[in-house]
Amino acid sequence: MTSPADDIELADAVGAIRDGLLEASSRGTGSPLRFELGDIQMEFTVELRREVRGKGGVKAWVVNASAEGAFTDMRIQKVSFTLKPKNAATNGGWDISNETEGDASRFESGN
Repeated sequence: MTSPADDIELADAVGAIRDGLLEASSRGTGSPLRFELGDIQMEFTVELRREVRGKGGVKAWVVNASAEGAFTDMRIQKVSFTLKPKNAATNGGWDISNETEGDASRFESGN
């Protein structure tokens, strides 16, 4: 079983993905090469817990895949969803790029 210090709330996991994508996008400022970010498919195994303190309600906590078998007596569910990223300012798609030009010198030719 995980300790409270190891718990990651589902909202925090999705937020970390958002933060990583924003970081990748900001690194590409000014680059002539951009990648359009497509649909993001995510899947998590979560433990559903009813919170009795504070506002209460039910929260979903991400379960470590290696510990998944240890949760036989808890409410474990697989949650999968697709996110479609949008630029908040333009409502259009989102681009990710890199400021440094790529280097293919370490790749061997197929000849």
